[in-house]
Amino acid sequence: QVQLVESGGGLVQPGGSLRLSCAASGSIFSIYAWGWYRQAPGKERELVATITSGGSTNYADSVKGRFTISRDNAKNTVYLQMNTLKPGDTAVYYCHADGPYYGGVYHDYWGQGTQVTVSS
Repeated sequence: QVQLVESGGGLVQPGGSLRLSCAASGSIFSIYAWGWYRQAPGKERELVATITSGGSTNYADSVKGRFTISRDNAKNTVYLQMNTLKPGDTAVYYCHADGPYYGGVYHDYWGQGTQVTVSS
């Protein structure tokens, strides 16, 4: 199994920056892609950014140019650097890992979520 532990959330002013971290443990060698999702009150969870084991990245249009997903393999940690934050970025942010396929399904893993609040 894979365990994901998130940190870095908090309160930040509009225009500020924040870096979220997702530390992974367990069978991380089986993970082929990582992602950050977010969910605001009353809204569906949405994909923010992804990074594959090969380093390819993708971003939601709403965060392109402002957010950067990266990973440090030595630390088994995935990051989400968030710059020029807007009130609309306020949400619970979740780390996600795509795991192996077995038993007829793909297995994936979620962090517990960390609150990001952008407000004056």
